[in-house]
Amino acid sequence: MSAPPPLQIREANAHLAAVHRRAAELEARLDAAERTVRTQAERLARHDQQLRAALDELGRAKDREIAALQEQLLTSEATVQSLQAAVCRRDKLIRQLQPRAELLQDICRRRPPLAGLMATLAEAERLGPLPASVPSHPLPGGPSSHLANSTGEEEDRDHLQPAVFGTTV
Repeated sequence: MSAPPPLQIREANAHLAAVHRRAAELEARLDAAERTVRTQAERLARHDQQLRAALDELGRAKDREIAALQEQLLTSEATVQSLQAAVCRRDKLIRQLQPRAELLQDICRRRPPLAGLMATLAEAERLGPLPASVPSHPLPGGPSSHLANSTGEEEDRDHLQPAVFGTTV
């Protein structure tokens, strides 16, 4: 075997240098790609950690909100029960007061005639009893001037008592 010609050696050296440059270039690109992948992986890990922390906080906030809503529900239910009890008490009171209200309505309906009667009795009281000097029969055979309930049986009596008006109300 003889030594390769110098041209072939130069071409082989140039080819080896080109391969070496290409290998160095590819190694640099590989290093850059690995750095990029590592950086992205670290960024994704941090982002994943942030998302997990945010998700955990959302879970805790949800749990707090559920607890607050449950407490509010319990309070509302207690308020409803209290109001229902108050309604029952008031309904019972209304049933107890209903007869009295009906009685008062009846009294109010009867008030105008009663007021007229009271005014008439007051007028009769103002007039007072008949004086003693007035004869019991001013007209011969006429009716008595004294006021009395007349059933026909009183005519047999010699003396009728004069009526005296007064109120006990």
